[in-house]
Amino acid sequence: MMTKQFILSDDSFSPGGFDYDRAFSRNLGLVQPEEQRRLRQSKVAIAGLGGVGGVHLTTLARTGIGNFHIADFDHFEVQNFNRQAGALMSTLGRSKTEVMEAMVRDINPEVSVVSFPQGITEENVADFLDGVDVVVDGLDFFAVATRDMLYSAAYSRNIPVVVAGPIGASAAFLVFLPGKMRWQDYFAMDLARNEVDKYILFGLGNAPRATQMHYLDRKYVNMAERRGPSLALAVQLCAGVATAETLKLLLKRGRILAAPYFHQYDAYRCKYVIGKLRWGNRGPLQRLKFWIFRRMFS
Repeated sequence: MMTKQFILSDDSFSPGGFDYDRAFSRNLGLVQPEEQRRLRQSKVAIAGLGGVGGVHLTTLARTGIGNFHIADFDHFEVQNFNRQAGALMSTLGRSKTEVMEAMVRDINPEVSVVSFPQGITEENVADFLDGVDVVVDGLDFFAVATRDMLYSAAYSRNIPVVVAGPIGASAAFLVFLPGKMRWQDYFAMDLARNEVDKYILFGLGNAPRATQMHYLDRKYVNMAERRGPSLALAVQLCAGVATAETLKLLLKRGRILAAPYFHQYDAYRCKYVIGKLRWGNRGPLQRLKFWIFRRMFS
């Protein structure tokens, strides 16, 4: 019995050229042809192109997303080599937006990319979110003030935000939906007395069960110096889960467990945890953890 071939187009294909339908034809069967067309028309904004943002971008581009807004003010350095998609000897010192835009155009020459090489600011956040369907948070772990501004702007425009960050050998991820719990209410940054407190609250909100603490050597974590360990394997996991949640949002199918639900998959411990922080970091257990971690990392 012959099986039906799902081909988006009957156009002839030149071996040396690019053809969108053929380039992303292996998505079919997990994505339907009309859904692939929807992805081609979709626009995703990625804030930050470093630790996770660059891998988010290339993974989404290989899924066939046709339009991106990307933002990062930084350039590539040697210490980025262990995990960042665009960090190569040939890109040292170059702008992350410049490098990653070129990389994504090499994957899909027909893609539309608008770059924000100054990063996200109060002055350009409206343009960054203009016409966007989903925001993917790839900001540095310590960029709390920028997140506060970005999430507020996205929420006011009814744009969902997906965040997946590497913590230890795990991917911790959250989804913030319009009309649901806000980023500010979940993380409760007003409980912080200083910047280090904000970093602790952010870590606790992302990974309330803290599965990574079983194998993390704390002497390599310095909150005051904004420094901590990260692995490429966790970054790759993050790109997978962030893309999965983004696909569900764009295609409007699949179950989304949005904040106050949290998720953490720890590949090292083969452990997946999911839970719900009804009061975010304001809950009594989270406040107790906050006190413990404040003493631990001070």
